[in-house]
Amino acid sequence: MITQYEDYVMKTYTRTPAVMVKGKGLKVWDLEGNEYLDFFTGWAVSGLGHCHPMVVNAVRNYLKKIIHVPNNYYNMLQGKLAQQIIEHSFEGKVFFCNSGAEANEGAIKLVRAYGSSKGKYEIITMQNSFHGRTLATVTATGQEKYHKGFEPLPVGFKSVPFNDIKALEAAITDKTAAIMLELIQGEGGINVARESYVKKIRKICDDRDLILIFDEVQTGMGRTGKMFCFENYGVVPDVMTLAKSLGGGLPIGAMVAAKKFETVLKPGMHASTFGGSPIASSAAIATFEAIKKERLLSNTQKMGAYLVEKLNELKNKHTIIKEIRGKGLMIGVELTTEGAGIVEKCFKEKLLINCAHGNVLRLMPGMIVTKKQIDTAVSILDKIL
Repeated sequence: MITQYEDYVMKTYTRTPAVMVKGKGLKVWDLEGNEYLDFFTGWAVSGLGHCHPMVVNAVRNYLKKIIHVPNNYYNMLQGKLAQQIIEHSFEGKVFFCNSGAEANEGAIKLVRAYGSSKGKYEIITMQNSFHGRTLATVTATGQEKYHKGFEPLPVGFKSVPFNDIKALEAAITDKTAAIMLELIQGEGGINVARESYVKKIRKICDDRDLILIFDEVQTGMGRTGKMFCFENYGVVPDVMTLAKSLGGGLPIGAMVAAKKFETVLKPGMHASTFGGSPIASSAAIATFEAIKKERLLSNTQKMGAYLVEKLNELKNKHTIIKEIRGKGLMIGVELTTEGAGIVEKCFKEKLLINCAHGNVLRLMPGMIVTKKQIDTAVSILDKIL
């Protein structure tokens, strides 16, 4: 199986030698029958765990009805899903696509369209950010390692140090149209934005007529204990992007624009062939329903606090741990050394985690996680560290 994969699939990932064939809750199984505890959930895609029954049933029901509806017709599930998103976030409208990169690409195009008549096109992003793999979103990403080989990059992007308001203010020019950031940088190492910093950015955007974009691709859909991370800050963006766990494991993305900006993109200016398909939309609606029915926001808050508590106990034991940070169930364990070896050892002990920014272990179990599962994961880390 792996040989076939290597022979025919492009090597754009460094892959762990396991063929995953089954998932249920926070457990996954490989082709050889090995069982793993998943505290990575595919970069937070499986926020409800794997194959949540409400998502599976919703998708199964719609597979029997209609699979694809072109977006030049009305799709009743898109309207229902958009209403769910708006009612849980802020007044405006939603554009549907298939991924976080597409959602951020849509946000960038909205910014360009809004600022074009004023000669504004620059977008300020943050160093160590990550916004996607398309040419525009990888340029917006504030990490040079992702830029190499794709030059010349599109103009109009600049990155400044995260949580540094003076650097941000100094970067604003008469060409600046928007400020774009993750409230918690995922790929950058689980770096959490300070509340005072976010509130100052909101004021700057209001004072200078700049669009404030929150990339909630990884932080959205309950990951931090709130439906959307911006709720932790009491600051509402002009544009928000979503994907990853929005579809309960299925690919769907969304770009949400506040009322002031909801008509910027006219018919023909932007589109997505598969965006918001009946199947993906049904999965996303079921995801909202599951979060509410199973009180998963509350569980995320409680289990997130418990996980941090247990990790801090490890920190007091192991000098290799420098810092524990994050919100809800998006937790980073910063090490004094590289983390790839720890991730590999965890895999051998049947625990799936990830390493971000070289030395930060990224723990993002599904919102259904239990104390027992946390104890198991922490016990494995304790053994390895």
